Amino acid sequence: MSPLPDGYRLVDVPESRKDEYLEVDRLAFAFDSNAETDALVPITFEWDRAQAVEDPDGALAAVHASYAHAMPVPGGTVACSGLTWVGARPDQRRRGLLTAMIDSHFARSLARDEPISALFAAEHAIYGRYGYGSAADDVRLKLARRAALRDVPGSEELTVRLATADVARHSAVVDTVHRAAGAGRPGWTTRDSDAWRTRMLVDPPAWREGAEPLRIVTVHDGAGDVRAYAMFRRKESWAEGGPAGTVKVREAVAVDAAATHRLWSFLLDLDLMGSVESPMLPVDDALLHLLVDPRAVVPKVNDNLWVRILDLPVALAARRYAAPVDVVLDVTDTRLTGNAGRWRLTTGARQDDGTYAAEVTSTQDDADLRLDVRELGAAYLGGRSLAAQARAGLVSQETPGALQSAAAAFLWPVAPMCTYVW
Repeated sequence: MSPLPDGYRLVDVPESRKDEYLEVDRLAFAFDSNAETDALVPITFEWDRAQAVEDPDGALAAVHASYAHAMPVPGGTVACSGLTWVGARPDQRRRGLLTAMIDSHFARSLARDEPISALFAAEHAIYGRYGYGSAADDVRLKLARRAALRDVPGSEELTVRLATADVARHSAVVDTVHRAAGAGRPGWTTRDSDAWRTRMLVDPPAWREGAEPLRIVTVHDGAGDVRAYAMFRRKESWAEGGPAGTVKVREAVAVDAAATHRLWSFLLDLDLMGSVESPMLPVDDALLHLLVDPRAVVPKVNDNLWVRILDLPVALAARRYAAPVDVVLDVTDTRLTGNAGRWRLTTGARQDDGTYAAEVTSTQDDADLRLDVRELGAAYLGGRSLAAQARAGLVSQETPGALQSAAAAFLWPVAPMCTYVW
């Protein structure tokens, strides 16, 4: 555990200190709130997973918390400690407080049998030095109104319904469709608490920035079942040539291609609008394949989930592999030395779903590949190629052919992504 400055100490934060905790968060991220917003927006972490650093006077100097996620990984799920709410007061920076909190987070996560941690990085440069690897991307699109889509059989048979978003009315259907749509996609973390399900639908006026209240459109099949939804708001604007409003979509989820087509056909043809701004989408989202003219879309790719492997043999054995492999990984890990060393990853027989389970054992055999735990975390969800990392000088091949074999095994046919920032 990294030492703290004299007089500083790590403490658990009970809910009774919520106001102090929130004040540190607001100072760290330079934002303000109000009583109306605070009353509507629930805190989504559990207080028994909140921790802080106290200064010598007993005031909170830095804070963090975590979520207990069941993280979808290639071919399965694994217990994941989702790091969140990490921040320090501006007058308490550069004192080693973050490093001490990260070390504590690792120790507490391992004690809870959570073999990986994951996060969304507010700043890209921070977490790599703690062994987190950028493991997934998302893409956000700006589309012109009436952007053309390729036809999809069955789309015309689906119907849409529009309503003002309401927690009591819509949280259950949003949760059901979100779970169904994400089945089999690594990183697609579900919202497993009432607080999170509420958080996705709340609509404080302070969040609207002059736009309308949050709306929800649902796509229904002939039996009335919901096959897709989007939460969005419109903001009017007028130009010399006429209406030029913007549709800002908070989340758009569909269970199949026909529902995707029907959903986006609606969003792309709203009256008085000039453009549509998508939410975070997987880099292989069906919408990207349905666009007739993808060159007319303005895409922006962002880093999504970052993954930190905490218990290497457990984490690597918890996922499945896309191809057979027998490889010795020589892993460096300066913060969790139990991960450091040589590990043999060996797959067994091909499963009925075409994937391969693996055993992971410590070994003294010669290394086939050398890499840091950061690069292993980046490859863990199947969205980053070990071969690409090798071309960047981040992975070293010691045995000819080992890189090709391992890269093929770690990759996954469905791009990883989480649809919301925790």
